[in-house]
Amino acid sequence: MQARLGLATMIAVATLSVMPAHAQFTVLDQAQDGAQSQPTPAGGPTAPPPVCGTQPITIASMSWPSAQLLAEIHARILSEEYGCETRVIPGDLAATGSSMGSTGQPAVAPEMWITRIAEVWNAGVEAQMLRPAAPTYVETQFEGWFIPAFLATAQPQLRSVAGLAAMIPTLNGGAPVRLISCPVDWACAVINRNLVTALGLTNLVEIVEPANRFEMDTLIAEAVSKREPVLFYYWQPNAVLAQFDFVPLDMGPYDEEAAKCLARVACEAPKASAFVSENVVVALAEWVFTETPTIAAYFQRTSLPLAEMNTLLAELNEPGATAQGVAERFVSEREEVWREWVGQ
Repeated sequence: MQARLGLATMIAVATLSVMPAHAQFTVLDQAQDGAQSQPTPAGGPTAPPPVCGTQPITIASMSWPSAQLLAEIHARILSEEYGCETRVIPGDLAATGSSMGSTGQPAVAPEMWITRIAEVWNAGVEAQMLRPAAPTYVETQFEGWFIPAFLATAQPQLRSVAGLAAMIPTLNGGAPVRLISCPVDWACAVINRNLVTALGLTNLVEIVEPANRFEMDTLIAEAVSKREPVLFYYWQPNAVLAQFDFVPLDMGPYDEEAAKCLARVACEAPKASAFVSENVVVALAEWVFTETPTIAAYFQRTSLPLAEMNTLLAELNEPGATAQGVAERFVSEREEVWREWVGQ
């Protein structure tokens, strides 16, 4: 989701962001990739069940742009490649999870942030009504620090936050480099301040905490247009990262105890840690696995690189663009990405 409340107490759900509440999840074994053989009845062979089943495949289109794009993309591929009747229907994270877990409808939720609805998700899995098919995205870490691509090209050895203390003095004539963080009332602002201390950057970076999301994006755009050596915090999937061509820095390993301290205003001895990852999955109703194993196998192959979604979101920001139009363009022009999903 493009921006996120869960992590940062912050942005509208239309752009879900990055830091979940920690919870325990129930995950059952996933179906094997492909149709399973059925025993031959005593009376002789029978016709195989329809590939798409006997009912329309309903796909939840959530209220944020990335989920809407995925719903439209999958609806088109299932229709064109498998001949399925598909229906894209409005969805909501908790309501969709609850409905799938009790009625088996909708059949598919392409971007289910199960960290946010742990109780609802666990109940549905334990009732054997739904389960994950695959991670929605190839990557599982959705927030971090970034640098402009031109800086990454000029300084190819700058690839991780661990190397910043040694590199920063060479980037800006010895002057501190700006770290564009998030608004002061977002949780990520606290984490970023503590990370600066943990990484030994206190005297090397100038932390800039914008007033709001708009100012945050404006500061980043201005720095890039001026080709300034700048660091900034952001989350994915997000159009901004594709529009301005940024490179993520390796945040190092995740340390649960260190991350808890980084999230506190009074963290006495900050230690570096990556931001927490999230469980974002393609959720299927159980009947999709049992009644339409070929379709279930398709969804088990549909993990999308975050960079692809960032590009799609940037296209969606173009004047007059719609989720349906961007999805059609993806299916038409990016077959090298989705062809693997259909196993051909």
